[in-house]
Amino acid sequence: MTRVLVVDDEPQILRALRTSLVARDYEVEAASTGEEGLALAAAQPPDLMILDLGLPDLDGAEVIRRLRTWSDLPVIVLSVREEGTDKIGALDAGADDYVTKPFDVDELLARMRATLRRVHPDDGASPVVTFGSLRVDLARRLVTIDGELVHLTPTEHSLLEAMVTRPGKLLTHQWLLRQVWGRGYGDESHYLHVFVRQLRQKLHDDAAMPRFIVTEPGVGYRWSPETSSEDDPVAREAGDGDARDPASADPGS
Repeated sequence: MTRVLVVDDEPQILRALRTSLVARDYEVEAASTGEEGLALAAAQPPDLMILDLGLPDLDGAEVIRRLRTWSDLPVIVLSVREEGTDKIGALDAGADDYVTKPFDVDELLARMRATLRRVHPDDGASPVVTFGSLRVDLARRLVTIDGELVHLTPTEHSLLEAMVTRPGKLLTHQWLLRQVWGRGYGDESHYLHVFVRQLRQKLHDDAAMPRFIVTEPGVGYRWSPETSSEDDPVAREAGDGDARDPASADPGS
């Protein structure tokens, strides 16, 4: 049974979420403060956290920042705040998704399922790929640079996977949003800007002189295979990903 930790100081929200989630076979634990939520997440880690930003003791973004110092637990923010700065701030802190109150339960459930799929993908034929000193083990969800482990959130892993399995292909904003966040997405380009920036930082990739992620202005991104050479080939231990150009596969992008 999937365990969900809901951190919200509004009793009616907690009751509504508990009722809806339990009815769909989720196990629910609740906290009304940020400190309590962090303590529960540490004592018995859930599969997913649903987090309000307006908590009585800590701002939700601070809860995420503290959580990210020791856990990759996926976090969906559920907040009344609608400003783009709040959304970007939460994503910058390490949130995986953002839902605005009042919310549709079915939409929230769909986003939960999409987030959990990113955490537990189908590992059946995932390859291990290397680009220079970067090694990405997609089956084990492990990333290293020069043998040093790179800590990525589940969403960052999914974004990296979408790119490295299609080197050289133009990946449009809309295609990446749908691939990583789900079919209900397509216009939330700020999600990509935040996560691409975070991914570049963790991969030590300079946007001005990119080794890996190349920006195609106004269109999308391209994973550069140029780190490969006769002396440093791209190694593929299994599979080849989707050989089609995602941009051409989605003409509406």
